[in-house]
Amino acid sequence: MWSRKFAYGVGLLVADGCLSKDGRHIDFTSKDKAQVDLFKKCLRLQVKSCIKYSGSGTQAYRVQFGDVLFYRFLVGIGLSSAKSKTLSSIRIPQKYFFDFVRGYFDGDGCSYSYWDSQYKLSFRFYISFASASPLFIAWLRGKLSEELKIKGYVNGYPDRPYLQLKYAKKEAVVLSKKMYYRAGALCLQRKYVKIKSAVDLIT
Repeated sequence: MWSRKFAYGVGLLVADGCLSKDGRHIDFTSKDKAQVDLFKKCLRLQVKSCIKYSGSGTQAYRVQFGDVLFYRFLVGIGLSSAKSKTLSSIRIPQKYFFDFVRGYFDGDGCSYSYWDSQYKLSFRFYISFASASPLFIAWLRGKLSEELKIKGYVNGYPDRPYLQLKYAKKEAVVLSKKMYYRAGALCLQRKYVKIKSAVDLIT
């Protein structure tokens, strides 16, 4: 079952997916249609996407499907119907770990860069991952440290219900090169282009 595409899809699902309490249905919702299309491609889903609106009127795209065996598989690797704050670790074959990371980044990650106005010729570059689960953030940080020897740091915010695992400049470059370790890897192009532009300025 495992492949590069599938591991990437699992990463997307961990970020933006949901397991219903009925033990059968899987839901994936995103404001980015391209992300929903990638998810369907990874899992070879033939179901149609639909548009849904939040209470504030924000538009998003949704895919929902029923598959008892796949649901049980997801539970077996670490997901649950109330995963947002209880997620701890995901059992991913080592071979596909960075495909999973890239998928999670495309769902719940971001990057940004800028020239520091206080220090001449100082270019700042950051990659971060967000999660409401401290256990998952700790697991992801530990795995990335084990694989890449990068430390990162964790930020919490009093007005936000999540933590951020963040990597700066040199560590961000190391991480980005592993996430995009092969040409043509599935990813959100807008995020890839943004990271590539920053890395090209640094290296």
